[in-house]
Amino acid sequence: MSATSSKRRPGVRPAIAVTVGEPAGIGPEISIRAAWARRHEVNCVLLGDAAFLAMTAADIDPEIRLSSLSLMAVRNGGLPHFGADRLSVIDVPLGAHVVPGTLNKENGRAVLDTLDAAIEGVRAGWFEAVVTAPLQKSTINDAGVKFSGHTEYFADQTGTPQVVMLLAGPQQLSGPLHGAPLRVALATTHLPLKDVAAALSQDGLARILDIIDADLRSKFGIAAPRILVCGLNPHAGEGGYLGREEIEIITPAVAAAQARGIDARGPYPADTLFQPKYLQDADCVLAMYHDQGLPVLKYATFGNGVNITLGLPLIRTSVDHGTALDLAAQGVGQADCGSMDQAISSALAMANAVAAAP
Repeated sequence: MSATSSKRRPGVRPAIAVTVGEPAGIGPEISIRAAWARRHEVNCVLLGDAAFLAMTAADIDPEIRLSSLSLMAVRNGGLPHFGADRLSVIDVPLGAHVVPGTLNKENGRAVLDTLDAAIEGVRAGWFEAVVTAPLQKSTINDAGVKFSGHTEYFADQTGTPQVVMLLAGPQQLSGPLHGAPLRVALATTHLPLKDVAAALSQDGLARILDIIDADLRSKFGIAAPRILVCGLNPHAGEGGYLGREEIEIITPAVAAAQARGIDARGPYPADTLFQPKYLQDADCVLAMYHDQGLPVLKYATFGNGVNITLGLPLIRTSVDHGTALDLAAQGVGQADCGSMDQAISSALAMANAVAAAP
C-alpha cells in the first residue's frame, strides 16, 4: 500500500476519510464542522453512525446536508463523488444510544470499526488520506479489545514495524516566524521520564531519522529536509558532566545519518533550540521525549496543532487534543474545531504533495 493509492480524476475533489472518534465526545461535532467548512476543496467522507451524525449536524446547522452510504455499497460500487453541497457518511452503526459526555463500552467496537474502514478505503483507493478525531482508549479496552492508541493500531494493521509521532502547526506567536510551520517529532512518546534514557539507542535514532527524512520528502514535498536534534540532558550533557547520552548515543546517530545523506544537525540544548535563529533553518526538530518538545509546539500553535504519524504506508493526521467529554456534555457549540480544521488541511497538503510527485 503506497502513501496514497487513489487515482484522481480531473475536476474531482480529493477524498479524505474522517473517522469521527468517540461518539460521546466532541469528535463528531468538530469533524462535521471542519469537513463542512472545507467542503469546496476536499471531499471529507465521515466514518461513523449515520443517524447519530445526522442529528448532530442538524443541531449544529440545519443547512448542513449529509448523504449516507453503506460500507457494502461502497465496496461493491466504489465511492460516489457528490458535489460540495453535502457531506458523505459511510455508515458504521453504533451499538448503543449516545449520551454526550458519558462513555459506553457498547460503542467501543464501532469506534474501532471506523478505523478499519478507513484503512480499507485507502487500500481500495477510495481515500487519499485519513484524519482521525479523538477517541477514548478505555471504551475500546472495556469492550474487550486490547487497544493502546491510534498510532499503534495503524502501525499494526498496516504491518509497519516502526512509526514516528510528529506534531505540527502554524506558529501563532508574533515575530519573524509567525505563520511558519513548526514540526516536532518525538524519539520516545508515552514513557515515564525515568525510562527515556534507556529507550534511546543509536540504531533506534537512526531509524527515526530515516523515517523523518523520507516522509518529509515524500509526503511534505521538501526536497532537502533539515532536521535539528535535541540533546537529552540539560545543556546537551555539557560535555559529559550532565550525562553521556549525547556523546555515546545521539552524536554518533546524527553523524551516521549525515553519512547516509540526511541533513541532521545536533544535538542542541533543548532550552535554546526553540528560537527563531535556529528554527528558521529547520524543517523539523527531533525531541528526545514527549514533554521536551510538545509544550513548545502547543504553546506556539495555540490549539492549531496536528498529530501526524510518520512511517506509515498511508497519510494519517489527527487533532492534538482529547475527547473533551465535559464540553460534549454541554451540547454543541462549545468545542473549538481549529485543530481538526488544521488536520484536514495538513492531510490535503500531504495528499497533494504525494500526487504531484514524479
